[in-house]
Amino acid sequence: MPPTPSDAPGPAHASLPLAFTLGDAAGIGPELIARLFDEGLPHPAVVYGDAGALERACRALGLDGRLRVRTLDHPGAGTTGGVIGVLNRWQALPDDLPPGRLDARAGRGAYEYLCHAIDDAQAGLLRALVTAPLHKGAMHAGGADFPGHTEILAQRTGTADYAMMLANEELRVLLVTIHIALADVPAALSQAAEIRAIRLAQRACRQAGIARPRIAVAGLNPHAGEGGAFGDEEARHIAPAIAQARAEGLDASGPWPGDTIFMRARRGEFDIVVAQYHDQGLIPVKYLGLDEGVNVTVGLPFVRTSVDHGTAFDIAGKGLADPASLRAALRMALRMSEHEP
Repeated sequence: MPPTPSDAPGPAHASLPLAFTLGDAAGIGPELIARLFDEGLPHPAVVYGDAGALERACRALGLDGRLRVRTLDHPGAGTTGGVIGVLNRWQALPDDLPPGRLDARAGRGAYEYLCHAIDDAQAGLLRALVTAPLHKGAMHAGGADFPGHTEILAQRTGTADYAMMLANEELRVLLVTIHIALADVPAALSQAAEIRAIRLAQRACRQAGIARPRIAVAGLNPHAGEGGAFGDEEARHIAPAIAQARAEGLDASGPWPGDTIFMRARRGEFDIVVAQYHDQGLIPVKYLGLDEGVNVTVGLPFVRTSVDHGTAFDIAGKGLADPASLRAALRMALRMSEHEP
């Protein structure tokens, strides 16, 4: 089970403000961020987004008497409560932007907020980055053709070795492949891809304060291939990478059958599971509940966490959004950024 979060300062960058990105302004991102600022934050923060969208969210939630939105010119003036400091280097969104509907302007805005936050994090101006959800369809309509946050972060930072990890208080899972068709997964596997994922799993756990992580690697096929009866990816790619990792001093084991390894990790046998493809790894985490799930991009030059849910257009603007996952993402960003990336 992940250790109890701690917000004690660590390296020099721990004194810098944390950054939220607004995500898609037509979704629940503005409501989530307003609620968190209203609760009071454990660390100074700034929002990369649209001041008008946050003001409308505060009014809709009845928080405008307690929260004030202030436009910033520089991320250094982070706030903790009472004031939401907003930095927007893109155009302002229209006041009549409809909530809960796909809009190219909101989609483009989500992309621009993220890019500017990435640039400032790379420049050493931010402690960590916490992202609210974006809508891929709206982002594509706005001219940004990416599968999601992870690929934008990797491209803009020039990061070649990266991975998606989802975590909650019971389970950590890191993926070898991410947003590709299931039919393409076997061809995407290699010993190099496996050892890269295992090393990143080691890094993620070390950032979480685990001195010697126990890394379990899931097989691709039923029964982890059953000795080659159901496929040979385990023998050709996965097992050699595990052997290589162990030779490097990492506590890696497997390949384990995918139908039981997550249960074993949840019971405390392992600190993290390396899964072979998107749904193999994410279904177990999300089945435990979306409220406390956190999405982490491992391998970046800074810490980035996010909610593990979407823009929830069906409830946007109705005051029903629960900030639990964003709160958990904030806690994890603070904990992981206690250590150098």
